Amino acid sequence: MAEEERKRVLLVGGSGYLGQHLLAELASAGRLDVAFTHHSQAPPQPLLDALPSVRAFRADLRSGDGFEAIAASFGQPHVVVNCAAISVPRACEMDPPAAMATNVPSSLVDWLLGFRNDDSLLIHLSTDQVYQGVKSFYKEEDETLPVNMYGKSKVAAEKFIVEKCSNYAILRSSIIYGPQTISPVEKSLPIQWMDGVLSQGQQVEFFYDEFRCPVYVKDVVDVILSLAKNWLSDGKKTQVLLNVGGPDRVSRLQMAESVAAVRGYNHCIIKSVSASSVNRGVASPPDISMDITKLTQMLSIKPISFEGGVKATLEAEASS
Repeated sequence: MAEEERKRVLLVGGSGYLGQHLLAELASAGRLDVAFTHHSQAPPQPLLDALPSVRAFRADLRSGDGFEAIAASFGQPHVVVNCAAISVPRACEMDPPAAMATNVPSSLVDWLLGFRNDDSLLIHLSTDQVYQGVKSFYKEEDETLPVNMYGKSKVAAEKFIVEKCSNYAILRSSIIYGPQTISPVEKSLPIQWMDGVLSQGQQVEFFYDEFRCPVYVKDVVDVILSLAKNWLSDGKKTQVLLNVGGPDRVSRLQMAESVAAVRGYNHCIIKSVSASSVNRGVASPPDISMDITKLTQMLSIKPISFEGGVKATLEAEASS
């Protein structure tokens, strides 16, 4: 009997924070051929050393350079997860053309369309910043009215994918937090940063009036794996839009208080301030908390509480 074809999964932006956590899980799943793209000159060596079965390809999401080499060497992927983005709102505000060129994955989608079949599922990471932020617990069908360039570029990406792709899952993610990656990322991680500043015992200011639903990285990975598994097992037409957040609506102040509670730091050093007291050079939506009922019902995934995720993050950091 002929051996069944191994399924191929490609992570675009696999050397980033979410990408590395996802690669580690995919590599351990077995029976999958896994590859990732990176934009830097060379992929992170610690990542290659830790995951020897995973293949790395250099690709430019803006120009599309590198994708044909993936097709020739790796083949058409059955699942593509797009984690690549300019995700710092201020950077998007300073260079709108670059934000649009990177965050709207036109070259990636055009490459997939070039295979002239419906055999690939695109799982695309969007953001809670597509919402205006004037109420609590946004639902997927609520209007998208982003207040900054980052959100606008992500809305444009969503529209492009819905218009062009036969099979897609768009995930509107909140702040993703959790343990550090195999090859440490340059960006500051929220829980580790809060732990670092609070551990010094000096007074630190945190916003009390901006709300999100931070989501533990392993929950995001589970969502992506669940969607990929469903597609690989039955190949049924998939057109999904999901809010991906944790169950708790929290401000930065409440996030810091959770870290302090887990660590046993003095709460007196946490100073409550309004977001309007600081000019960040970019508009920020006040309340983009999300309703995740659709996520929990469709995939039977129940994301961990924020405090539970903080404990898991700090325990992982202590043991690494």
